[in-house]
Amino acid sequence: QVQLVESGGGSVQAGGSLRLSCAASEYTYGMGWFRQAPGQERERVATIYTSTEGTFYADSVKGRFTISRDNAKNTAYLQMNSLKPEDTAMYYCAAKNGGGSCDSSGRMDYWGQGTQVTVSS
Repeated sequence: QVQLVESGGGSVQAGGSLRLSCAASEYTYGMGWFRQAPGQERERVATIYTSTEGTFYADSVKGRFTISRDNAKNTAYLQMNSLKPEDTAMYYCAAKNGGGSCDSSGRMDYWGQGTQVTVSS
């Protein structure tokens, strides 16, 4: 069982920045961040793969968020700049093994406990 430990959430004003970290207890093929606001479905924010270092970003965060990973540390990062109030949500780190797509929450194998991001206007 892979353990994921997130850190870096918090409260910022609009236009500010936060950096989320997700440390995995062992190697995982794909890692990513999903978020869920109250009353809304969980949505994919950004994902990254090991072999190709390919990345995905939701349209709503393109140009503002950057996902990266340090394979030596089994850690993924989400740098969030120019934050908006609509980015307010619980952010969950997720990981996947065995190949395949990380295009939906149902495809991910492991989940962190979540970290709250709150952006005030």
